[in-house]
Amino acid sequence: MLDLDAYLARVGLGGRPSLTELHRAHVTAIPFENLDPRRGVPVSLEPEDLERKLVTERRGGYCFEQNLLLKAGLETLGADVAVYLARVRMGGVPGTPRPRTHLVLGVTDGGARWHADVGFGNGTLLEPIPFGPAGEHEQSGWRFRVVEDGPELVLQSAAVDGEWVDLYGFIPEPVPLIDVVTSNWYTCTHPRSPFVTGLIVSAQRPDGERMSLSDWSGELMFTEETPGGTTVSAVEPDEAPQIIADRFGLEATLV
Repeated sequence: MLDLDAYLARVGLGGRPSLTELHRAHVTAIPFENLDPRRGVPVSLEPEDLERKLVTERRGGYCFEQNLLLKAGLETLGADVAVYLARVRMGGVPGTPRPRTHLVLGVTDGGARWHADVGFGNGTLLEPIPFGPAGEHEQSGWRFRVVEDGPELVLQSAAVDGEWVDLYGFIPEPVPLIDVVTSNWYTCTHPRSPFVTGLIVSAQRPDGERMSLSDWSGELMFTEETPGGTTVSAVEPDEAPQIIADRFGLEATLV
């Protein structure tokens, strides 16, 4: 059902790209953002709505939208894609489980199985990695690995000081789409969901630079990150629309 040519044009590609090429192009072309749920607009996961919003209207989206669009593109190219629901661990209280509100893809392509994720916001994978524990993976200076924690596979990222930080964990059992729809509804409508109460817009560049605008820390901050360090600047709320337009290529009127 996906207009593959339009999707590929949106991410700056053509022809029949590889999984790695499409994953990196998607991450660096389509920003992560929660502008709709923040202004009270529920997020639809219907394929035509995803294509309209992220491709035709050149918007961004959060994990459910981003990864389901990538899934549609990969399946159109002939890959087999399974979906998994993960619990975000980053920033959480150790030992206190969060709901399964993150979407992860398992892609079988070329006889190999891959862990793909273009929707973890500011720290998502630039490229797919082998599915399951398989050593460290360096991507434009950022380092990732997957470790086992009981029944869960946990994606970790190395901080600037070299310490490994848990990003999210998931049980490697594919879920039906109705479970994804339920998790998405909670994420975009629950009055205590951070995607409803707060703001997050982020983007990644081909050279590995990351930038984000968020108030999830309690204050509105613009952050620029490279593997070598981080710069954080306070932002006044009335400055946010212009920053979103200038730095992330999104309509200021959405804020």
